[in-house]
Amino acid sequence: MIELFLAGALLLSPPQTPAPAVSQDPVQLEDVLVSGRSLDSLIRDFVGEVAEPNRNRGLARWNDRICVGVANLEGEIARYLSDRISTVATDLGLSAGAPGCTPNVLVIATADAGDLARKLTEERRRAFRMGGAGMDRGGAALRDFVETDRPVRWWQMAIPVDSETGDIAVRIPGVCTGACVGAADYAPQIAVASASRLTTQIVDNLTRAIVIVDVDQVSGVSVLQLADYIAMVSLAQIDPNADTSSYASILNVFDAPEISDSLTDWDKAYLDGLYSAERNHVGERADTNEIAGSIRRSHDRLREEDEAEEPAPAE
Repeated sequence: MIELFLAGALLLSPPQTPAPAVSQDPVQLEDVLVSGRSLDSLIRDFVGEVAEPNRNRGLARWNDRICVGVANLEGEIARYLSDRISTVATDLGLSAGAPGCTPNVLVIATADAGDLARKLTEERRRAFRMGGAGMDRGGAALRDFVETDRPVRWWQMAIPVDSETGDIAVRIPGVCTGACVGAADYAPQIAVASASRLTTQIVDNLTRAIVIVDVDQVSGVSVLQLADYIAMVSLAQIDPNADTSSYASILNVFDAPEISDSLTDWDKAYLDGLYSAERNHVGERADTNEIAGSIRRSHDRLREEDEAEEPAPAE
């Protein structure tokens, strides 16, 4: 399975620091009151902490279909992880591949995550860094992926595409169109529908994700918690060094498993914002603003639901 995944990627031709301690009372999205520190400021800080697009690119997401593969785990657990991640994806409007599909999200369990990450990046370098502009987080991030010990580590590939046609919008070394005889055959040709400094028809789509799970370090969480953590970091570009200790998020699950049994309202609102974003405005700020707007709407809805459930005052 690993060979199929990495071959598919090719065909698409520092010292460890202690994890931050989780706050004693991480804030639940529905409990935020619009007083003191503004809600919008709190939301912007969360989005800014969590989001990590590729260099000089907007936030990427899966465009249509994912296929989840799980390696080195017992059949029942592997099926549960695959099914749960696929369910989260379909809830966001994606389609999930049937059993036997070629995985573009590969989850690998191992007792030595660092050694596996090192071997994969050495033996299949181009599966992790294909050379196209904006397709990955860069060499420093790849070193962090290999060298930093974490319960779960992940690496994603994204590609800028023409939203009108789906055509690749960057030059990828070795990939050409037409006769492959001239420079024009190796450079993408994009027909711009309407030129503007404020809008763009180039968007970033995730194409591959590899997630390595250290089996010894995830023993303190449930299978559902693990599945939802993997869903969060494989369906969105999440900063592995983000400090989300002030928020009730599944991203804190390895420091404080009691915070949540599954994706929290913060997590769901973030993903909903990412997958409902228009993505036609220039710049990362436009993407994060759309996600922040989604989180704000989720907060308001949750507060309204809580108020509606409160018992009427006794007469």
